[in-house]
Amino acid sequence: MLASGELRPDEHQGQIITKLQALHIDLIGYAEKTSKKKNLWNRLLPVNGKENFPKGLYVYGDVGRGKSMIMDLFFASAPLTSKRRVHFHAFMLELHQAIHDWRYMDGASRKKLHGTTADDPIPPLAEKIAKSSLLLCFDEFQVHDVTDAMILGRLFTNLLARGVVMVLTSNRPPVDLYLGGLNRELFLPTIDMITEKMDVSSLSGPIDYRMERMKGIQVYYHPLGDVATKALSKAFWKMTDHEVADRTKVGPEVLEVQGRKIHVPVADKGVAVFSFKKLCGAALGASDYLEIAWHYHTVIMVGIPKLGPEMRNEAKRFVTFIDVLYENNVKFLCCAEVAAEELYPEGHGHFEFQRTVSRLIEMQSEEYLAKGHAV
Repeated sequence: MLASGELRPDEHQGQIITKLQALHIDLIGYAEKTSKKKNLWNRLLPVNGKENFPKGLYVYGDVGRGKSMIMDLFFASAPLTSKRRVHFHAFMLELHQAIHDWRYMDGASRKKLHGTTADDPIPPLAEKIAKSSLLLCFDEFQVHDVTDAMILGRLFTNLLARGVVMVLTSNRPPVDLYLGGLNRELFLPTIDMITEKMDVSSLSGPIDYRMERMKGIQVYYHPLGDVATKALSKAFWKMTDHEVADRTKVGPEVLEVQGRKIHVPVADKGVAVFSFKKLCGAALGASDYLEIAWHYHTVIMVGIPKLGPEMRNEAKRFVTFIDVLYENNVKFLCCAEVAAEELYPEGHGHFEFQRTVSRLIEMQSEEYLAKGHAV
């Protein structure tokens, strides 16, 4: 990527790359080593006084410094098949659902699915995660909820005991996690564990690459036509270093939400391109839009028509879509038939749509564009 001009030399990124390269080497043959362990106690046995598994990495720093990009490069090349890269919000939603299902499961079902009838769901869920993912890469790690805070300490303890290696990116150092939160003192042992069990490293370079790429880019274009299309294609190239038509480099990708698949026609480096028809003309909902918002820091939408009363369902979905992007600080570029104020002049939900208009205008501001993704 350096050789092709997609990246520029950055000593701060280079320091993290060096640490991830060392972890990459430690992971070579790791799956085979862990598969030979007879039981949990063997996994816990120290070798020469040290734990018998590689140390994970916790990378924190300001937005736009390249944390997610570097982690994704590491994940793509990691010498394991049992690995997973997931946005932390999405992972916690899955975990809460699994805990909920466990609570309402009878003993026989628990025994059949997990080999235990225990009331405590954390150890068997951690075992299930460990069997499918020896490497977990969490993007946008943060803790805002007291329930999450209480779960994470025990979950991480169980995952680490089972040899799961974790790489986390966050905008906050561990000491600032759940700062000011309810009963935070109960979360402090988890912070201590992260600090002790993981290599905590700062990526604090002076350049916000994401904002630098956004400089001079208009985010809302109208009317529809060649001018808007070419402008958005140029914006995609500026943000990804690839042409939107180069399908060998920019997609397609597939996201999975509760068993459903969302086809992403064009995507690269956290930037995705969708048509209005595909996202708002189809029967999609908030959970689908959340997956998109967590997976991509920038979304480009093309072909937004002027909406009338006969398109009230499309207008409602568009409202939900923009709400989700806004609440997760996703950058939104688009081309529309008319100005934002004229998108939905009449019809059911017209009054509520004015909030969407207000958000579309705010999402064009430098203040909004400078916000960190999903913070």
